Amino acid sequence: MDTTKKLFGARVKELRKIRGLSQEQLSELVMVDPKYISFIECGRNTPSFETMEKIAIALQVEIKDLFEFQHLQAGGVKEGELEQLLAGADEEKRKTLLKIVRAVVR
Repeated sequence: MDTTKKLFGARVKELRKIRGLSQEQLSELVMVDPKYISFIECGRNTPSFETMEKIAIALQVEIKDLFEFQHLQAGGVKEGELEQLLAGADEEKRKTLLKIVRAVVR
């Protein structure tokens, strides 16, 4: 079972990569040492609330989004999860996702 610290760290890493940022770039935006970002992502450190706010701002998400890591846990896809993701995507992203899903399902 993954700990909340590890899942939180994995989520920060996931969002950082989606934004195309290196750990160093994120650390500059958050104003912390790059090793600290690494420790967060590995689940070794838990950031303060203030640092969480800075991370969320740097990653252009709300703080609550940092805790949306159900998909990182073992156990499969939750009911309605795909629909929620699609609802938040613009038309171009939906088209791209449809192409990907078709390729995977075939």
